[in-house]
Amino acid sequence: MTTAFIFPGQGSQAVGMGKSLAENFPAAKSVFDEVDAALSQKLSAVMWDGPSEELTLTANAQPALMAVSLAVVRVLEAEAGLDLKRDAAFVAGHSLGEYSALAAAGTFSIADAARLLRIRGDAMQKAVPVGQGAMAALLGAELDQARAIAADAAQGEVCEAANDNGGGQVVLSGAKAAIERAIALAGERGVKRAMLLPVSAPFHCALMQPAADAMREALVKVSMQAPVVPVMANVGAAPLSAPEAIRDSLVAQVTGTVRWRECVQAMAAAGVTDFVELGSGKVLAGLVKRIVAGSSPVSIGTAEDIAAYKARGA
Repeated sequence: MTTAFIFPGQGSQAVGMGKSLAENFPAAKSVFDEVDAALSQKLSAVMWDGPSEELTLTANAQPALMAVSLAVVRVLEAEAGLDLKRDAAFVAGHSLGEYSALAAAGTFSIADAARLLRIRGDAMQKAVPVGQGAMAALLGAELDQARAIAADAAQGEVCEAANDNGGGQVVLSGAKAAIERAIALAGERGVKRAMLLPVSAPFHCALMQPAADAMREALVKVSMQAPVVPVMANVGAAPLSAPEAIRDSLVAQVTGTVRWRECVQAMAAAGVTDFVELGSGKVLAGLVKRIVAGSSPVSIGTAEDIAAYKARGA
């Protein structure tokens, strides 16, 4: 089996995530402590006790999701002998999950990843005044159709494909009025379902340029090592290992399309047969099932998941 380890993005957060890991494994507890210290905030308390509204804030959700993913990695290293360099063909993450993947592969320290994601979350939130942007999911639409709908709905405003998630799921992002026009157009053009998403900002579109500029500035100041295993980058849907190329890709990712379907297809074409999602929830495992016929992806995010993974002798 050739394995890719994949890391979830925003939307996978849930109050209580990571708590069983911290209670059962010192390796996990140390990750949460490191993130809390890096941010000078008891983020772990928000993760475990809520309230949900506070956890869902972009500036909290992004480092929190990374913390859970890295806690899983550290526990698997300590408890199951995981060695990414030996055991993985690729790592990949969905949007902010790309930072988790890079931290797991040694490009960033956990503390630096937490601080970068706090900057990223703050900058994305501030880039567009609340209420001026929106995102919509088109279900039952492929990328070319979604892009045509976005182009026709734009009418001089920003309306772009933000996420190509696979399985006929494409997310559009842009100005609120343009996104509303896109939802109406999607219905006229036979898209199965089109709905506004409950997000606080229009991620992964040109309106995020101020956030991209902020990330370029922040990433220049951070020490980056070549990852121990190639990262399948969101914007290029191709593997990267050079720190400079990774930096440029992370900046481009803020305004660019997350090409998740193509990332998964590229890993499968390169021989990956085993996709393992590390972190909160099971969103990516569900997407992989729809993208790669016959695949059986695994999600590991709790103490019970760790026990099951070890029991399989993986």
